[in-house]
Amino acid sequence: MSHPAPPRKASFAPVTDARTRVLVCGSLPGDRSLAARQYYAHPQNQFWRLIAAVIARDDLPTLPYEARLAALRDARIGLWDAVASATRPGSSDAAIAQAEPNDLATLAATLPDLRAIAFNGATAHRLGLRQLGTQASPWTILALPSSSPLHTVGLPAKLPPWLALRPFLT
Repeated sequence: MSHPAPPRKASFAPVTDARTRVLVCGSLPGDRSLAARQYYAHPQNQFWRLIAAVIARDDLPTLPYEARLAALRDARIGLWDAVASATRPGSSDAAIAQAEPNDLATLAATLPDLRAIAFNGATAHRLGLRQLGTQASPWTILALPSSSPLHTVGLPAKLPPWLALRPFLT
């Protein structure tokens, strides 16, 4: 008896503008985010708390989604994913298969003020570097600890690497 193929899941459109200085890239939205059509929608994902500390906006996690995105754009932070689409049962990065990449290099080249590309988690970092290539980049590349609830290191341990984004925003 054959099993049905895992569902193909797709990333969201990038959230950027011409002022973006830091592009934060995840791997592929999890099931809760896909259902809500929002980046980092799982209530236990620490992204909004981490990025709130980066931009010194304690209220960020409690704002309506569109207001959170506007606050990120105002802080010159963009969002996207390394994976355009993939098959994946559930939300674990370890289950991503048949990944089709987003064209990070082309997007980055359209952002005149871009200073850094930060990867949220090891899978995003590995897949993103594959797309950007090994040549010298005009952007600083940062590997951040995953904000996912599956990455069980606590918020205090994750925060210092995330705070390293601050100098790229000023």
